[in-house]
Amino acid sequence: MTSPGATTARAQLAALAADPSWPSEWRHGPVAFDATTARAAAVLVLFGVLDHVPAQHAGTAAPRDLDVLLLARAATLRSHAGQVAFPGGRVDPDDDGPVAAALREAREETGLDPAGVEVLGTLARLPLPVSGHLVTPVVGWWARPTPVAVVDHAESAHVFRAPVADLLDPVNRRTAVVRRGPRTFRSPAFLVHADGTEHVVWGFTGLVLDAVLDRLGWTEPWDRARTLDLPV
Repeated sequence: MTSPGATTARAQLAALAADPSWPSEWRHGPVAFDATTARAAAVLVLFGVLDHVPAQHAGTAAPRDLDVLLLARAATLRSHAGQVAFPGGRVDPDDDGPVAAALREAREETGLDPAGVEVLGTLARLPLPVSGHLVTPVVGWWARPTPVAVVDHAESAHVFRAPVADLLDPVNRRTAVVRRGPRTFRSPAFLVHADGTEHVVWGFTGLVLDAVLDRLGWTEPWDRARTLDLPV
């Protein structure tokens, strides 16, 4: 049963996805990015109502029974190995645009039934310079959730649903720091515990989550000086 808080959250997410003015300027975008040579990709930012135990943290504006679908990529991948991500990937020629691509990739990666996903809309394309993609976040609501799990262990190591309120708990917030040669990259990060495993959500996924949840007014004050050094 959907709680009143989750119903309100769905309405807020729908309004955000329908707002053509956001994000007009991606605050985390690179200094220079050639969009003309970038490849199109899409991710499914899928929110829903938790099946079992609600979030432990209750101090946030986000409802305790709201979650978001995430996956941890296999450590053997050449690109983004081991990172937590939204389901998604490149838009193929046979896809009918980014929405179809995001739903196809989500089915292939997690086994969910796309028929149970209500697409609320899409956000503006966001640059992912490390792999040369322009990514369309597709905002979805899990109207009829179905079981999810790793479909291809060569691609993913873990598929899980993360309580949004726990992600927003200041205890679980960090600034991720990655050093590549003389350059240092920083991004908002979230610690998440799922099925006895701790993951760090950072990079592009952390940036999108941080921006979306902040825009919804759900962010709690957190100490950005608490850093977490990550390997390259």
